[in-house]
Amino acid sequence: MTIWSLLLTLIPIALILCMLIVWKKPADISGIVGWLAISAIALLFFQTNLEVIFRSTLAGLIKSFAVSLIVATSLLQMAYMEKTGALKRIIIFIKTIASGNRAVQIMMINIGFGTLMVSVGATPVSLLPPILLAMGYSTYVAIALPAIGYDSLCTYALLGAPIVVFVDVANGFLGKGNEITLSQAGSIFSMFLPIVSMLIGFAMLWIVGKWKGIKEGWLPCLVSGIVIGIVSYFTNKVDNLVTLTGLLCGLAVIIAMALYLKLSGQKIIDKSKLTNEEREYEKKYSLLKALSPWIILILVILALNVPKSIFNYLYVTMKLPITGLTADGSPIATRALWNAYTWIFVSIILSMLFIRPKAAEIKDTLKVWWKRAPRPVFSAAIFFAIGEVMNMSGFNMTAGKPATASMVKVLADYSSQFFQNAYGAIVSYIGLFGGFITGSEASTIAMFGKYVMTTSTNLNFGLKGLIILTAGLAFGGGLASVISPAKLQNAAASIDKLGEENQVIRIAFVFSLILTTITSLFVIILMSTL
Repeated sequence: MTIWSLLLTLIPIALILCMLIVWKKPADISGIVGWLAISAIALLFFQTNLEVIFRSTLAGLIKSFAVSLIVATSLLQMAYMEKTGALKRIIIFIKTIASGNRAVQIMMINIGFGTLMVSVGATPVSLLPPILLAMGYSTYVAIALPAIGYDSLCTYALLGAPIVVFVDVANGFLGKGNEITLSQAGSIFSMFLPIVSMLIGFAMLWIVGKWKGIKEGWLPCLVSGIVIGIVSYFTNKVDNLVTLTGLLCGLAVIIAMALYLKLSGQKIIDKSKLTNEEREYEKKYSLLKALSPWIILILVILALNVPKSIFNYLYVTMKLPITGLTADGSPIATRALWNAYTWIFVSIILSMLFIRPKAAEIKDTLKVWWKRAPRPVFSAAIFFAIGEVMNMSGFNMTAGKPATASMVKVLADYSSQFFQNAYGAIVSYIGLFGGFITGSEASTIAMFGKYVMTTSTNLNFGLKGLIILTAGLAFGGGLASVISPAKLQNAAASIDKLGEENQVIRIAFVFSLILTTITSLFVIILMSTL
């Protein structure tokens, strides 16, 4: 292993970063260029043949299903609710919530509702900006808050897709007989949640009202963080509840904020700000009918996960693996009967019994979905493929073992030599970087998870240290949501204000660095207990 191996490994990553920042290319195009560069370097310099590259790419795309297919089905659901008028009715309802207390409103909508929605597959950066704009917030605030509000619980987005990806990557790395469970991982990941949640709450209050906003809203912010800490502590003790953490924390924050308003003598619902047109629409379109896709989805998700026997059957027994595809022969668990993408689609179909969409509305739904979905779905998938090619570079299929050190091993070996016991101080920044270029916490774990685990093993940090370091990586990746070009552009596009996201990036970058620094300090504290 030489310094050239390290430089060659870093070139494609630097290229992706330049594509995003310097040449301002979208994530899907940047991903394609990055994959071509990774594949070329693996082929020419890491003794990786084309079959290994092809198999690894395909395996990565399939492993991305826990994220990419949820993106596809959630965008279909959002288009369906938009074209059938359900979304309009929900927006009218949300406008009436906590209108007399902005701090509570921010916690309830952006942390509570935003977390709840992202946990079952909806996209706050598309859903919330129009609502916040209609509620009187500025364009700047309407773009910024949805992008940061659910960041602390990104690990539990999309029915816990990131933590499921982490456990699968970790178990593939640790090998048979050394597997970890969701609750083992979740019990450590959950330690970060109350701290990061409160910090994000204070960041949102500052964005809206600077120090005055923090002074007026510190108590609701503190309550939200404590509630998230308590709920996540219990959900992450039991395997079948881990993936429900986002859903239950979101619900808990909404309930806690409603109780806060009730106890302080303030209105929870205030319809005085609705226009006459909105009042008429409210009367003719039932809220339960509008919410039916989400209600059905949440009930199904609870039914599949709360009973431990059902969860064990669908998640542990019925993995529905794809075999014979990967270069090293390992099976790829799809869990198609458990994963949220199946049930998001089912919830759309079942909700038709209540919404009764017209043929023209279904046609418009599919048209809008086809326009919106392909690029974000591909963006979610391509970075899984890049991570897999990096992991399998140097692998010799004939010998059944690596012919040379993989790109991941090169990165890990140099990192352990250079940083040594200080590695915990920088791992969250690696996550921030990964989240920025991939646009997703799950993709960050897929791309850099094995690298962090290999470094941890090199430094003899043990299993707990491995999980702590990867949690630091994951939370850094989650905090990158607020500076992800794709997500901020999505938020700006939803209110027809493309270009104005550039104002948000400047202040968001400062907050992301502050929050990542505090996360790094927490990683150091946890590592000191080993």
